[in-house]
Amino acid sequence: MPRLVRPILLSLLAVAGSLAAIVYALTWHPAEREALAVSCHAQAPELQPGQALKVMTWNLQFLAGKRYLFWHDLPDGSGPDLRPTAADLAFTLDEVVRVIRAEAPDLVLLQELHDGARATDYQDQLALLRERLSDLYPCSSQAFYWKAAFVPHPKILGSVGMKLATLSRFRIERGERLQLPLAPADPLRRQFGLRHALQTSVLPLRGGGRLVAVNTQLDGFAGGDTLRRQLQASRALLDRLQADGSLWLFGGDLGLLPPGQQRRLAAQGLAEPAAADAWELLAGYPLIPSLAEADGRNQAAWYNHFPNDPRVRAPDRTLDYLLHSPALVRLDAGVRRADTLQISDHLPLIARFLLPAPEATPVEGQGETASPNL
Repeated sequence: MPRLVRPILLSLLAVAGSLAAIVYALTWHPAEREALAVSCHAQAPELQPGQALKVMTWNLQFLAGKRYLFWHDLPDGSGPDLRPTAADLAFTLDEVVRVIRAEAPDLVLLQELHDGARATDYQDQLALLRERLSDLYPCSSQAFYWKAAFVPHPKILGSVGMKLATLSRFRIERGERLQLPLAPADPLRRQFGLRHALQTSVLPLRGGGRLVAVNTQLDGFAGGDTLRRQLQASRALLDRLQADGSLWLFGGDLGLLPPGQQRRLAAQGLAEPAAADAWELLAGYPLIPSLAEADGRNQAAWYNHFPNDPRVRAPDRTLDYLLHSPALVRLDAGVRRADTLQISDHLPLIARFLLPAPEATPVEGQGETASPNL
């Protein structure tokens, strides 16, 4: 009997090894920190101390539009739609370009752009946007947070690719991708899963100093303590930047409901319990919208998520935010709603800031703690 068992075990080990090698080859394994390529196709100007800076953050839902209930839009994965049509992708691209041109922000933080995904015809959606907006934004950078040559999920069965992207009127000197803590999963599922990250873009200031723009989408639907751990990592970066004397902006889809909104939506069966004490991790830095705004009498003005859930007929919650260095002065802010409801399941959040005047501009390297490689 042992003579028969040994070759069987060896064969099983060989098969397992081959399968592991195939899975590894199909999936993506980024480092904890990676330098990002920066594209500046023209002589981009530098930011100037004392100037106003307009910023937009917008989750574009891979240019799908609002005519779908995707399989992943429902907790049990039962949404009927697997992909948008080519016509809807083209129409939504036109609409995104229209809104960005109308607002003309200086800095645009985008989430959920596809690149090489079977579900969106293998489009490089950042490249499509850059073709249409190159006169406004000479500089851009990007960071993947989902990539695989093939995902064996029955609703996917093909390649995936999703990334963060930053467009800038001003020169981006360098960028970096910082891996965030992953959601718990078995070893096989983790290979094919999302790898949420922070994308940093360093914009030098004329005369010295820098502004660091941080773009992200956090995993608000992973459950457990995943969102809290990702917020902890994000806060650690902001604390380092603050100690370093850098100006900074942090924006994106944080997947975090204001406490009052969370209670209201949970009572309606439209939200899961909030991450315990997660808001404490954002305390101390200016937030747009502030909790007073997002949970106040006029909170509807700050709703920037319009779920694809058919029970929801209008934007009903706040998930997208901008945090900023205390040295930046908020001039105005708001959500563009009237003509954006059918473009994405998120609405663009826009704010204007005043950079410190020259005599108050921090100099790179000052402070007790530096953030290496940024």
